[in-house]
Amino acid sequence: MTETAGPGGLGGWEQRWLLPGELLAGATQPVRRTGRDWVVDILLFTLAAGMWALMLATAGERGYVPDWLTVLDPPLGALACLALWWRRRFPLLLALAIVPVGAFSYTCFGALTVILLTLGLRVRLRPALLALALNLAAALPYLLAYTVPNEGGWPAGLFVFAYYLFLFAWGAGMRVRRQLVARLREDAERERADHARRLADARRAEREAIAREMHDVLAHRISLLSVHAGALAYRTGPAAGEAATPLSNGEISESAQLIRDTAHQALQELRQVLTVLRGADGSDGAALPRIADIRALVAEAEEAGQRVVLTEEYDAGAARTLRGPVQRTAYRVVQEGLTNARKHAPGAPVVVAVGGKPGDELTVLVRNELPAGASPAAIPGAGAGLAGLEERTVLDGGSLRHGANAHDGTFELLARLPWQA
Repeated sequence: MTETAGPGGLGGWEQRWLLPGELLAGATQPVRRTGRDWVVDILLFTLAAGMWALMLATAGERGYVPDWLTVLDPPLGALACLALWWRRRFPLLLALAIVPVGAFSYTCFGALTVILLTLGLRVRLRPALLALALNLAAALPYLLAYTVPNEGGWPAGLFVFAYYLFLFAWGAGMRVRRQLVARLREDAERERADHARRLADARRAEREAIAREMHDVLAHRISLLSVHAGALAYRTGPAAGEAATPLSNGEISESAQLIRDTAHQALQELRQVLTVLRGADGSDGAALPRIADIRALVAEAEEAGQRVVLTEEYDAGAARTLRGPVQRTAYRVVQEGLTNARKHAPGAPVVVAVGGKPGDELTVLVRNELPAGASPAAIPGAGAGLAGLEERTVLDGGSLRHGANAHDGTFELLARLPWQA
């Protein structure tokens, strides 16, 4: 048997032996007796059988009981004791079946008390009260005819009634307690499931954040590397033709240095992303991209051969008060727009417009002309950049719109981000 931690720090084996089966079974699982249940059943049966034997041994002292009832009483009491083994499966049926037995049997007193205890424990209140009333009503004639006149008067009869009611109330109290424990268990299981779902959502959100950052950083830098390396290969390869001027050693060195610097910048930005994702404070001096870095981003694109027109219509001093995530999102929008233009519309002019004011919104627009013919992109991509950008802008409280404009033949990427006063 697997030793799993249970309530109170008990292992699975101890838990199954020390708890009732109802508390271990699920809502749809059949209830099976545990070791504790078997011990309780044996003790209750032994108690009822002992009381039956004791009352049977003192039957000679009750000479006021008719002979026919003296003969009928012992087998009825014995049957009531044997029926206790079915009290868990049929508590209400057993309580109703013992009604006529309680009317004629004195030796069923012990079995009847166990049955009434089980009635309060396992049956809903209304039918349980009805069965209790029937048993009390059935026992009333015997008490009035024999117990009250011959065995201590009214106190003896009231004691029997109070004893029956006490056992029933005890069982009802245990039923309420078990229902409370079951509800607490259901709440704990539901909380555990909610925690697992929240943990899975958090992990998925972390993976999406990592995917967005990795794509935004690497896609831009790798596309620049592809452009530089492609230009170098074209100028030095056989496709250049005899009319092309061969590259000098200085130009080759300059191109190689440019590729090296771009690769180093990619590694540096990747390091910045990992710093943010790990929750570090960035004390190593690595600055995250901000809105002021868009000019340098455009300069890098122009150095790679793109034709970019940058328009900035905002107050640079006020822009410093923008939240860091909003500034980083604006930078990523321009970065993604330039990367997509470089991939899907190489050589086409690109317009970048950034504007806004505090208390209104920050708008970032990247527009490029669509290529004349539909052709596969020379630089492959994951196709997840715009989806990641949309998630990023929504997280920052903004919106993203992108698509082709059929009127002027351009592709627009427009982000609107909140700029609080």
